[in-house]
Amino acid sequence: MTGLTAYLGSFLVAFGAATVLPFQSEPLLVGLLASGKFSTTWILVVASIGNVLGAVFNCVLGRVIDRFHDRSWFPVKASSLEKAAGWYRRYGRWSLLLSWMPVFGDALTVLAGVLREPWWSFLLLVTVGKTARYIVLAAATLGTRAAIGI
Repeated sequence: MTGLTAYLGSFLVAFGAATVLPFQSEPLLVGLLASGKFSTTWILVVASIGNVLGAVFNCVLGRVIDRFHDRSWFPVKASSLEKAAGWYRRYGRWSLLLSWMPVFGDALTVLAGVLREPWWSFLLLVTVGKTARYIVLAAATLGTRAAIGI
């Protein structure tokens, strides 16, 4: 695998993993890091950018789809949406630091869009949460790699 292919793949998989699509970016990230063939810094930067942009996609989706919440085909019941909105209002924008969590994090970024979270706070908190998760994963991978002598 060439460097460009690895980084592009990392970006695309990280983007998809942050959307409502059933992707996982961690196995690819761990594999690229464990191979020792690619820059740790660039893998982290590219994956983080892809993951944050995927969350931005979700937020935009939330902002757009909310105008259809009164339609019969809308995927979330009004009572469930109100319950989620109440939860978000209770815990506030700081909950976006958990946007890295599987399933829950994706829903959280869509909900932030529905509730019109300001872009500055959305981008800042999502970037911190998602990048920190990748840094911890990289540290664990590289620590394990060093421990077994690879």
